[in-house]
Amino acid sequence: MNIEQIYTGCLSQGAYYIESQGEVAIIDPLREVKPYMLKAENDKAKIKYIFETHFHADFVSGHVTLAKETGASIIYGLNANPTFEAIIAEDGQEFKLGNITIIALHTPGHTMESTTYLLRDEKGKDHAIFSGDTLFLGDVGRPDLAQKAAHLTQEQLAETLFDSLRNKIMPLADDVIVYPAHGAGSACGKNMMKETVDTLGNQKKMNYALRADMTKEEFVKEVTDGLLPPPQYFPLNVKMNREGYADIDQVIKKGTTALHPDTFEAMANEAGAIVLDVRHQDEYVKGHIPRSIFIGIDGGFAPWVGALIADVAQPILLVAPEGRVEETITRLSRVGFDNTLGYLEGSFEAWKKAGKDFDTISSISAEEFKTIKEEEEIPVFDVRKDGEFTAEHVEQATNTPLDVINEHLSEFPDNKNFYVHCAGGYRSVIAASILKSRGIHNLIDVAGGFNAIKEAGVETTEYVCPSTLTS
Repeated sequence: MNIEQIYTGCLSQGAYYIESQGEVAIIDPLREVKPYMLKAENDKAKIKYIFETHFHADFVSGHVTLAKETGASIIYGLNANPTFEAIIAEDGQEFKLGNITIIALHTPGHTMESTTYLLRDEKGKDHAIFSGDTLFLGDVGRPDLAQKAAHLTQEQLAETLFDSLRNKIMPLADDVIVYPAHGAGSACGKNMMKETVDTLGNQKKMNYALRADMTKEEFVKEVTDGLLPPPQYFPLNVKMNREGYADIDQVIKKGTTALHPDTFEAMANEAGAIVLDVRHQDEYVKGHIPRSIFIGIDGGFAPWVGALIADVAQPILLVAPEGRVEETITRLSRVGFDNTLGYLEGSFEAWKKAGKDFDTISSISAEEFKTIKEEEEIPVFDVRKDGEFTAEHVEQATNTPLDVINEHLSEFPDNKNFYVHCAGGYRSVIAASILKSRGIHNLIDVAGGFNAIKEAGVETTEYVCPSTLTS
């Protein structure tokens, strides 16, 4: 038996490759499926099953394409209603894979079709669970994503999740290994550990949601407390996962169309496309196409695209580093953004050489910021998450979190310069690009963000450990 976790850091997502005696199961595959097929080929094995723990909201799974390419059966749990052919497993239904067994445990609560897959080894011993978004390390799946589809409140879903955990998962032995679908950084939970594999016994000790003496009422309160609104693209990804999608090869073929600067400019004006610049923030600051949006490929790229562009059907034109166009299109497609029309051939340098107008962002060092702030009272806007801001921030700064920055446009002064920063310099440039696209140009970015600001000795509020914060 071979179990391999295939973890994708930018999505904080774990897919799983399980092989036994020449038969393979894939759990929660990513959109690009060739790596799984190559792995099975190298093992001289055949992909037999594709297990889905639920209809994912934060990424588009590769189940439809993988089934088409391999003939493997797609398996969901009870209450799933896909529009394509799939096995809807009964609670407790067993699936043989070589000399091991995978058992579907229906564990609704995160969503009503959520299912945990229990793996029993060749001796019949419970070995591991693949818990999807039902159980994370340090947390459980948020119970608010399926409330419209299930016609239940988030409190009712949380009650259902409580029962699933107590009746299906917690009775399992402490040495059972827990393989979750996500780790720290995912928007599907709020308090996940950085580790991606653990034992159930340790989770019973460490995970607040698995306290043995916890009442259902306490569970509901703690699980629903402090939930931020889910990103707008989540329901659109659920729809694609339930109804199917175009093959990623078609998406890549369309998106890798090289465009001369004149053609690129004409399409941007005529197609209603967003110009998405994915270069490093330092390059974007020095020069970019006017009204383009920056979301760098080397940061939390796909989740920020989903949160800020939201509509997966939005036409996109790319400005990307040389050699990274296909990677960018692939990562866009992972979260359902399939409508990339092409990319600027020669990247931004070609735009400049063509003599076209370009814009820049005013940026200063943390040391310069410190000097200015000590000499005069200046408006400072912190685009970090509210929890980061509450823990510690620049004195007199205003919190305008990046994911909801469009709701704060009226707060930015129009008659004087203001200063924008995040933690390390990535999110503030995203924010600056959005503000400039909205006609707000009197901003100055603080390079290096709060980390550099602290190091420069700028006065900040007293630090409060996030674990002690109350809602």
